Amino acid sequence: LMYYEKLEILNPIRDDNGYRLYSISDIWRLNLIKELKSLGFSFKMIKEYLDKRDISSTNNLLKNGIEILDDQIYRLLKQKENMRKRMYAIADTYENSNLNNIELSYLKERKGIILNGQIKRDEEFDLLIQKLQKKYDNKIGILGNSNVGSVFSMKSLQEGVTTDFESVFCFLNDDTDDYNIVFEEGYYVTLTYAGDYSNNKEHIKNMFDFIEENKLIITGNPIEIYKIDIHETEKVEEFITEIQIPIKC
Repeated sequence: LMYYEKLEILNPIRDDNGYRLYSISDIWRLNLIKELKSLGFSFKMIKEYLDKRDISSTNNLLKNGIEILDDQIYRLLKQKENMRKRMYAIADTYENSNLNNIELSYLKERKGIILNGQIKRDEEFDLLIQKLQKKYDNKIGILGNSNVGSVFSMKSLQEGVTTDFESVFCFLNDDTDDYNIVFEEGYYVTLTYAGDYSNNKEHIKNMFDFIEENKLIITGNPIEIYKIDIHETEKVEEFITEIQIPIKC
């Protein structure tokens, strides 16, 4: 009641001792305030309405309330669809990943956003992802996002080091206009593996051997995509990661 009085939407009189005295008018006003709050109206809207009430203003208030609810419903439905897509992405990764097999895949052009930075530890990767999210107004989700990855340092790979990366990235929808890199359409040698990231050392060696044996030419830095990682599970054995190496046949 004191808060309502502070907002000047309830103004009881006071007796000689300073005690608030509420009239019948204050009671119906208080009941109306409580009901309007339960319908989702802001105190600003309630005060403006109480200061000038008639049939026209009542209809306008309810009309505005319906518009507010329609907007909330729209945003909630979008949020629900977003969650559903993330759930499907996780399930699809587990059900359709062809683990530990080297494949020659033709991939279409992919738009993305990328942020450069030397990465040698998981903490540095997480820090760069945070910077990438901040740069793009937190439009990049993490949970259930199978499009986030890192770009290997080719120099380090040639020296047998598979823990050095040059940048982090996230693939985006084809229709996006807000991107700063395009992963070219073409052939890639790919492999998906489960478990600890240290497993990539053996897999990358096997992929390089496959490329050499088939007389293929590497055309760019290999990338690693984190399909399932620490954000979805704390069990390392449940991690699923894909390596892609762009090549020319």
